[in-house]
Amino acid sequence: MHPVNPKKHLGQHFLKDENIARKVVSSLQKNSNVLEIGPGTGVLTKFLFQIPEINLLLVEIDRDSVEYLNTSYPELKGKIIEKDFLRMDIGSLFEENFSVIGNFPYNISSQILFRILENRNKVNEAVGMFQKEVAVRIASKPGTKDYGILSVLLQAFYNIEYLFTVNENVFVPPPKVKSAVIRIVRNDVEALGCNEKLFFALVKIAFNQRRKMLRNALSSFTFNDNNDVLSLMTKRAEQLSVDDFVLLTANVI
Repeated sequence: MHPVNPKKHLGQHFLKDENIARKVVSSLQKNSNVLEIGPGTGVLTKFLFQIPEINLLLVEIDRDSVEYLNTSYPELKGKIIEKDFLRMDIGSLFEENFSVIGNFPYNISSQILFRILENRNKVNEAVGMFQKEVAVRIASKPGTKDYGILSVLLQAFYNIEYLFTVNENVFVPPPKVKSAVIRIVRNDVEALGCNEKLFFALVKIAFNQRRKMLRNALSSFTFNDNNDVLSLMTKRAEQLSVDDFVLLTANVI
């Protein structure tokens, strides 16, 4: 019997395989300040504690999990924040840059990534367990069918690595889909060279009508009339690189 009853409304699928847990934790490259999201019963946490001089904080919304962690890991005293990660100001948790790790609830995994993006000047790395199709989408390159909004927005600021696939039977309860672990590491881009808010909006609109040529999908925008823009307008969203989207955004009048 599992020590904490998994709650469907929280999207809980507890990882039970310690070898996978060790592999996830060992994928972290920057280890001083670490925020674990949704530790559950601490299967990743126990290996995080083995990292020398780690400064670890945990965010857990489930009271049963918090009680179990406090009982099972006395060394966690003062390190567990019982809150909703999506409603927190994570940028203020550490004075310096930090890494994020977690077996992320699949129903909010995209929202977690958007929060990481919002705090990209503090979050220099994230290692996470995702539904496999989301992981594939994040890591996809231009010209592939899985390349989309998350691919472009994350790859603008992070280098993405698809690390390994995880089978359903290592979770309690087993999800109905395969899972995968990815690592995202902050790249050297400090500013995109265009209006970032407009960049985000343009990318989303372009992919919301991904089957259309961009001249139709982006008809609500007015662009400078130059050869670079005209060339891109004959393509579809999935054919454009991050740099192409930056160029388009910089040419919005």
